[in-house]
Amino acid sequence: MKCGLEIHVQLKTESKLFCNCHTNYQEVPANTNICPVCLNQPGAKPYPTNRKAMENALMISLMLNCKIDQGITYFMRKHYDYPDLPSGYQKTSVPIGYEGNLNDVRIREIHVEEDPGQYKPDRGIVDFNRSGIPLVEIVTEPDMHSPEEARNFLRDLIRVLNYSESARGEGTMRADVNVSIEGGNRVEIKNINSIKGAYKALKFELIRQKNQLRRGKEIQQETRAFVESSMTTVSMRMKEDADDYRFIPDPDLPPMKIETSKIEEIKEIMPETPYSKVERFIDSYGIDKETAKVLTSELELANAYEEVVKSVDPKIAGLWMRDELKRVLSYNKIEYKESSINPENIVEFLEMLNKKEITAKAGQRIIEQMPKNPKTPKEIAIELNLTGIVSDDEVQNACKIAIDENPKAATDYKEGNESSLNFLVGQVMKQTRGKADPGETVKILKGILDD
Repeated sequence: MKCGLEIHVQLKTESKLFCNCHTNYQEVPANTNICPVCLNQPGAKPYPTNRKAMENALMISLMLNCKIDQGITYFMRKHYDYPDLPSGYQKTSVPIGYEGNLNDVRIREIHVEEDPGQYKPDRGIVDFNRSGIPLVEIVTEPDMHSPEEARNFLRDLIRVLNYSESARGEGTMRADVNVSIEGGNRVEIKNINSIKGAYKALKFELIRQKNQLRRGKEIQQETRAFVESSMTTVSMRMKEDADDYRFIPDPDLPPMKIETSKIEEIKEIMPETPYSKVERFIDSYGIDKETAKVLTSELELANAYEEVVKSVDPKIAGLWMRDELKRVLSYNKIEYKESSINPENIVEFLEMLNKKEITAKAGQRIIEQMPKNPKTPKEIAIELNLTGIVSDDEVQNACKIAIDENPKAATDYKEGNESSLNFLVGQVMKQTRGKADPGETVKILKGILDD
């Protein structure tokens, strides 16, 4: 399999690419953020290109290790007919960045272009609020050889875009996937708007193309649409070539030139990349690579970790944030920035553990409440009656009671059934209301049963 991607993500700007209409298209009624320019009304001319959009695209190009084209940059008209494109063409720039690289996947080129409107074929209407919002288009070489590789690349790319703070992330992503197998014709799949969608589309398309070849049929070069509801692809039209779009330079937009001073200015303010941050976390905080990768998976989580380690041991903070915090966030299907948790909460929580005000087991229950609970960890612990650790004598006594009341479990353990020990630990936890330390409980139970 050979796979290349064309990824479109909205750039972070207050106004559209060629007019002053606002870009908050999801927060207003349909067809509100519009003007004669973004509707391409007769006689309406585009404003000069949005400077912030071009700077954001330049930032992303540099963070993806691209060379920057310092020749003349201009916009082309890419012609095609679709209800969400009132002009009959889309304004798209010549490449700004080229020959980049992200995790051994080559970036062929990076463009800026305008977003079309939103066509809703089921209702037969178009909302033009989105029309004219600046997009960055990132085109890769066909360097991915499995759906898993494509998924990993997209995850890494979205992470870089989030770190750049120049794009709006996966929520505005639309990807076109180009795929071929065994040297056959290339098929383009459109209508993909998530990382999961790209993975599912590739999985289906691989099976479809293999079945075609097995029947002795040739794979046609075509454009297909991904149907998210069924996780399948359906034929749209035979594949276009560049000539079909009839590219011409847009005569209404002045050419631009990216000066060396502008490149140096962007480099000066360019944030640390995720991969640089991973290496720095390993060197500065003594954590392993896997922990560093998890902690840097979100910029906001990485920033929170750096605040936490000012007060708490970096390795302990890393383990709890990597394992328990990420587990709870994943379960709730939210990112760290969407939760109610802040660095002060995490510090308070870890200090409670360090001072033995709560057990590790109680800590797991507390952290499960934290993402959507505005209360502090201490308040949650008091509310759930999880504060305090029972004494060794109390644990010893609880262990004896658990063994006396469950003689079969004790006998099973002595006969080699290790899982029965977990049952006895659970009984001790019930008696102590989860306040016994699980590790110490295991040691005490073993001491009694092995005697």
